[in-house]
Amino acid sequence: MNPDQLVGYHSEWNLVCPGGSDYQRMAQIRGKLCWKRIKDISGLEIELDFDHPLLRPVPSFLDMLLRAHRVKFNQERPFILLVAEKKTLDKVPENINVVEFLNEMEGVSAALTSPEELEKNADRVLYRGQAATVIFLDMMNDDLLNIAEDHDIEPLLTGIRTGIVVNPRGLEPLGAKGVFEVVTGEANSLLTPSTIKHTPWSRLFHPRKTTGPEGEEIPDLVEWVRDHWKEIVLKPVHGHTGRGIFIGPLNESQDEAIQTALEVEPYIVQSFIPKGLWAEEYPWLDLQEEKVILKQWQTDFRCMINDNGLMGFVARFGGIPTNVGTGGGNQSVALLMTDIPVKEAVDRINDDIMELEYSTVMEIQKEMDQKGLEIGHIYLKGPTPNTLRPRIIKPSHLGPLQEYSANLWRDLLILEKMWLEGKLDQLVKLGEDAAEIARMQPWGGSSALIASDGLFSFGAHL
Repeated sequence: MNPDQLVGYHSEWNLVCPGGSDYQRMAQIRGKLCWKRIKDISGLEIELDFDHPLLRPVPSFLDMLLRAHRVKFNQERPFILLVAEKKTLDKVPENINVVEFLNEMEGVSAALTSPEELEKNADRVLYRGQAATVIFLDMMNDDLLNIAEDHDIEPLLTGIRTGIVVNPRGLEPLGAKGVFEVVTGEANSLLTPSTIKHTPWSRLFHPRKTTGPEGEEIPDLVEWVRDHWKEIVLKPVHGHTGRGIFIGPLNESQDEAIQTALEVEPYIVQSFIPKGLWAEEYPWLDLQEEKVILKQWQTDFRCMINDNGLMGFVARFGGIPTNVGTGGGNQSVALLMTDIPVKEAVDRINDDIMELEYSTVMEIQKEMDQKGLEIGHIYLKGPTPNTLRPRIIKPSHLGPLQEYSANLWRDLLILEKMWLEGKLDQLVKLGEDAAEIARMQPWGGSSALIASDGLFSFGAHL
């Protein structure tokens, strides 16, 4: 394996309301603090960079919102709304912080609100009497429809129709996991090799004939899944936050899982990506035994991409899936500036941390956790879990990651055209009302933030 290549797969795309850029900013602050303490104590001669622009994606996110403003309202003062569900307004630190950062910019105003608080005047969307120039909408189309059952959402729909909403609602169909079937099937001649290479074999799950991961004929997909249970994952087509996923190698309730996937909602079946490919070992505190151990964690490397290209990364770790809500965490990322392989750097850092006294590592952990509380890097009531060692990549990985991101953006434009032409209807199972909202605002490559959740290795996998 070429150590500078991008190895692994994207497990899904989040194209409607991707987040994490500000959480990564906070993870970088905590990780840099931890690394300085470890390096000062151990004397480890390895240089890491926590401050590369791609490791701090918030400025690029804010710039994207201002670019979207200039397209339509260049002569007006920017008034940017971040619109989210009412119940989340005081519970999502990232949204609160982004609005605060925007208000700190000269000549820019911003507010955090919900669809219920919006009004309209002709074709302008108003919040407290002021006309919005950009709306970043942090919710799915189905969430909007749920709100519409009790409240008038016409002001927000006006914003969608006039094209001031980022992310454009037309991106939602492309986030349906069923789209992976066309990437690994009939559309592969239209798409770039990198997108195809990093897309795991996926098929819409129902009784049918199809082709398998190696191109073999499958006469009955349901029976094939029963026979290959340890090699697959079942996922809801429109699922998120890890809900409703059945992981064959970890789930003994095969019949129940298959029945649920066939009856409850549309599902895909996807090749299970070998755990060792996207797992790394990290020093970890065993609080019961009061010792430092090496713990295997699964890793998730989210590429954040916008109309200017690769914007930055969000790194997560945990079990399967890695979501914070299922016990995972957010970790810092560092560029390895010392000219050694990633695996060697990881092993040396792990070894040096393991040689420290438990009490010393506990003190460092407490400092990192206290910093998390101070800056708002929290989940529920405590600091978001972080690792004592950052996720390490090399500067030479940035080129392949930028190429991968540019190709994915290009290919999503092709897939959007296919959806608008009705060629993905059998794979994208949106309700009629949700699809109508998507058609109100086609994307077409306009300002947007898309996320690709990568189960990648940079040389330190197991």
